[in-house]
Amino acid sequence: MRAWVPPILRAVLLAVLIAFLVSPGWFSPLLKPLVQDNAPAIYNQGSLLTLTLLHLRIVAIATAGAIVVAVTLAILVTRPFGAEFLPLSRSLVNVGQTFPPVAVLALAVPALGFGEKPTLVALFLYGLLPIFENTLTGLTTLPVSVMEAARGSGMTERQRLFKVELPLAMPVILAGIRLSVVISLATATIGSTVAAKTLGEVIIAGLQSNNIAFVLQGGLIVGALAVLIYDGLSAIERVLARRAGLFS
Repeated sequence: MRAWVPPILRAVLLAVLIAFLVSPGWFSPLLKPLVQDNAPAIYNQGSLLTLTLLHLRIVAIATAGAIVVAVTLAILVTRPFGAEFLPLSRSLVNVGQTFPPVAVLALAVPALGFGEKPTLVALFLYGLLPIFENTLTGLTTLPVSVMEAARGSGMTERQRLFKVELPLAMPVILAGIRLSVVISLATATIGSTVAAKTLGEVIIAGLQSNNIAFVLQGGLIVGALAVLIYDGLSAIERVLARRAGLFS
């Protein structure tokens, strides 16, 4: 019975989230005690569903870019010809963690203007490190016996990379992607300070009008998305780990 509890809770969370985004008015009685006077209990300056989809789009684009760059760098520095560039690569991917996202936004706005672009840059830089480090770990901790068997079978270096190394390292790589996505989901909210369309708009509107219900709505939607996406990627990671275990 206990094994069914987490899936049921996840299904309930997903159902409540979808219901709130499609018909937020249903939840107005629950949020009404949090507002003062005749202030609206439900965010009324735009569509919560649209903002959520735009929020997810920004995170998806930034994460896709981070995956391409971070995985490519990790592959290069684990090849004999690129090993000497490992310190430089680590310095590059650490840039996003060195500067706070707000600082990156402040630096990017004069060059890129207001809107999505500065937010994409900040999320891209912030997402590089976990993906790079996990890819590096996955590629450098492969079973020696498997690698020797791949070489002994006559595989070229390219074949070993795509048919052996990356498939076996995929669970570890996905763990880095999972961490990067969750970080980006939360960090994307600050993009609204530079006019990006994210769920940060709801939180900022609540702070400006002293409307706790707005702040709660924005925060809970982001939190629910993070939990569901984290859980979904964890499930995929477990499946890949089992498959990798069969071949290692």
